[in-house]
Amino acid sequence: MPQVSQPVVDLRSRDHYLASCVGLAQEKLSPFGSLAEIAAREREINRYPRLAQLEEPHLIHLLEDGAPRPLRLAREAVARGEVLFEHAAAGEGTRLLMGSKYFLNLARDLKLDSIAHLMGMDAGEVVAPEAVAAQLACPPGDLLPLSLGTRHMLQLAFEIEGLARELGESPREMLARQHLLVIVGEEMVSGIEKDFYQWHFYGFDPARVYFLVQESFHGLNLKNGCFFYDTASPRRLHNHGQMVMQQTLDRQLFTWPGGLARERVYHSQAAVGDWLQGFVNKISYNIEDLDYLTGALDFHSLGLVLELGEKGFRMVMEVVANNPVKPQKGGMLAWDPELGRDVMIESFQLGDLPYRDIAFLNRNFNHYPRPFESWRRVRDFGLPMPVAVKEGFLYYQPVQGDINFLVPTAFFRRREMPPISNLKTPAALPLALNRMAAQDRQPGFREFVQRAWES
Repeated sequence: MPQVSQPVVDLRSRDHYLASCVGLAQEKLSPFGSLAEIAAREREINRYPRLAQLEEPHLIHLLEDGAPRPLRLAREAVARGEVLFEHAAAGEGTRLLMGSKYFLNLARDLKLDSIAHLMGMDAGEVVAPEAVAAQLACPPGDLLPLSLGTRHMLQLAFEIEGLARELGESPREMLARQHLLVIVGEEMVSGIEKDFYQWHFYGFDPARVYFLVQESFHGLNLKNGCFFYDTASPRRLHNHGQMVMQQTLDRQLFTWPGGLARERVYHSQAAVGDWLQGFVNKISYNIEDLDYLTGALDFHSLGLVLELGEKGFRMVMEVVANNPVKPQKGGMLAWDPELGRDVMIESFQLGDLPYRDIAFLNRNFNHYPRPFESWRRVRDFGLPMPVAVKEGFLYYQPVQGDINFLVPTAFFRRREMPPISNLKTPAALPLALNRMAAQDRQPGFREFVQRAWES
């Protein structure tokens, strides 16, 4: 495992974090004369330092679906409430052009012509509504009128209820044992609050549903060779790596525990650490993951993760094969001979590496066995801080996946590696609609939704 000799950023408080951002810019970027020069050389600045020495991965664990012990471990861990389900929903969604993905409701918000228009804008060519219709399992209006975020919460509750019935337990009691962490943007808070109260917290215990409002920040500016935090600049998120760093600050996670009493209860850093020590695994879901809509609980992969956790791994990442016909960018798995281990390297650290040279892609679906330990490492050291110049200001872009440089990390793949299935751009809207239609067709799902609304 790479050895971190000194902290990257100071996470004692928000102000210490911002001071670190300015200090890092001054230390690393002072040779550049302007933000425009930094923007022109972003690839060079963010480039992985040993890119030319990387080799093919040495060890990718193979997921075997038939193994009985890991399957039993996984089902029992979920049944006991020992798995923390983290839902990341705070992204800016700039490529989708439709605002917050959590509140995206295809049945209510989109018709064929609007989908065609968005897909055409994204592709730079005219897309006919008839061509879109040919890709769809049903018209948008035939879907249940549920937002993407509501669908995520309902699917998890639906599958836990199914597990409880299989095990002969009370669905209500098993749901009440579960713990969630829901990460949202600042502009989403009132809508999220309304959503959870309308749906009666989806059957989960409000005292065990934690929230984090990911903060956005002004950009850095450069004047007379000195960087400074410019409050006149637009506010932006510091990517999903800041999300995990913010979780380690004091009084960032909160609950709405009391029925209709909407006062937030904030939890201290020490209390959050104690809470995390009670879990055998944390699963970090991304709101844009479309496979989740019919498979929130993958007991086979969870069982493998729990076994890897028993061997000392504290992060487990799934990889998929790149498409050889139409390769795409993404995080790349490779062997770093200097570190003596496989590492996951974020796409903007790959310089001018052609997409076709990326054999194994990060699926952006992370597990953290014994999550207190990765949380503690992030708290103590922070994460690497890549940069981006946007709208004429400097913003940091740390990534969650770089936790693999802090803790022992394993990588696994399925025997048949499916392509990445997520909702990032308008081109994925037909796939998203079809996955929602498949979710609605699950036996008992519509009835479950009705019960959840009325309970």
